[in-house]
Formats: sequence, structure tokens, C-alpha cells
Amino acid sequence: QNIIPASTGAAKAVGKVLPALNGKLTGMAFRVPTPDVSVVDLTVKLKKETSYDAIKALIKAKSETPEYKGVLGYTEDQVVSTDFQGDSHSSVFDAGAGIMLSSTFVKLVSWYDNEWGYSNRLVELAMHVDSV
Repeated sequence: QNIIPASTGAAKAVGKVLPALNGKLTGMAFRVPTPDVSVVDLTVKLKKETSYDAIKALIKAKSETPEYKGVLGYTEDQVVSTDFQGDSHSSVFDAGAGIMLSSTFVKLVSWYDNEWGYSNRLVELAMHVDSV
């Protein structure tokens, strides 16, 4: 029953998928004794001033678009890791957990079932490959 600090390749992977972010991210992981479900605590320095309400509104709106529906989730509920077991989203933004540190510095929190969400994306990829 331990929390273990560990390295992660997630930041490098994001840089490969989103080249504009290559070299601009770093991160670490904390391995905890849960069967699955992980949480991302992302700290971001913004170029323009904004409010946390504006960020939440943007993420909520994006989560409802055809492009992101089913991939990006949004919740304002009080949640814990087990709430996301079996959730098919790649990531569920936790609106209540983030913190606006200043008008250009924000912490965002997002949950994901690291097995089920990934499996759903693989199924979608297979269906897409089959259709082309």
C-alpha cells in the first residue's frame, strides 16, 4: 500500500502527437495501489489572461462537439477514481478540482480509465481502418 513516484513518457508522447507542444511539457507519475483509473494534474502557463470559468466553459463546449463527444468528458460532480472505472472517454475534465493560480497560470485536473478508454479508442481506430 504505497504511493511510488515514477517517470512517465506521457509528455514526450503528447509532443509527438501535437508537435506544437514538443519540448514544452514534462511530467511525472505517482503509482498508487488502484486497479485502474489515473488522474492528470496539468499546470499550464497561458500566453493570454483568462478566468477559470472561461476555461471550464471552453472545455465543456468542446466536450459536446461531434469531434470530441465520447472522447473528452466534463464533470462538475464531486468525484473519486472509482467513478471512472469503465468510463470510455479518453479523459474526463474535473471542473471542480482545478485551480486558477493567476490570470495566466492554471492547474487542470482530468481523469481517465487507463485500460477501458484506450481500448475504446482502439476499437474506433479498427472501425475507421475497416471503413477506408
